[in-house]
Amino acid sequence: MWQDPIVAETRALRDEYARQFHYNINDMFNDLMAKQAAHPERVVAFPPRKPTNNAVVAQQGATAGARTARG
Repeated sequence: MWQDPIVAETRALRDEYARQFHYNINDMFNDLMAKQAAHPERVVAFPPRKPTNNAVVAQQGATAGARTARG
C-alpha cells in the first residue's frame, strides 16, 4: 500500500514530540500552552460573528424538524 511521505513525516514528528513527554497528554498540553504564551503575536483571534439569516433559518428549520419527528 502506498504511503504519503508527508503524512509519514508528520506522524513521526508527532510521535517524537509525544515521546518527549512519555505520551502524557497533560504535560504536552502544558508545553503547548507555554509555547503559545511565549509568542502571543502568533495567536489568531477573531471577534465573534453574528449568525447570518441563512444560518438562523437553517437552525430553526432543523429544530422544527426535530419537533415534528418526536411527535
